[in-house]
Amino acid sequence: MKLDYKLYAKIFKALSDQNRLKIIDILSCGEKCACDLLEDFDFTQPTLSHHMKILMDCKIVKCRKEGIWSYYSLDNTNTNKIALFLMNIITDTEDCICKISNSINKCEIQNKK
Repeated sequence: MKLDYKLYAKIFKALSDQNRLKIIDILSCGEKCACDLLEDFDFTQPTLSHHMKILMDCKIVKCRKEGIWSYYSLDNTNTNKIALFLMNIITDTEDCICKISNSINKCEIQNKK
């Protein structure tokens, strides 16, 4: 499995904000209207929009419009991919980068002999 470190670094940067983590936690319970999300925070609608844009750009959150209202939900496919990526990099597996790196280094040493 090829790991896209650059993509996931961008995602983890988006997740490094406590407000965005709280938004994700709230959305784990289901879809919420922006006005409902604002009740849990001490900031304005433009600030919420800024946080939501970052989460949507990373494909963590989806948005649907209904009239003038915006409804947000987690993108479960992509949040599951994030969890799998994290599990992949913290678990020793057959295709772990350290094993690939070690086999390359051993091959380089053997070729020099």
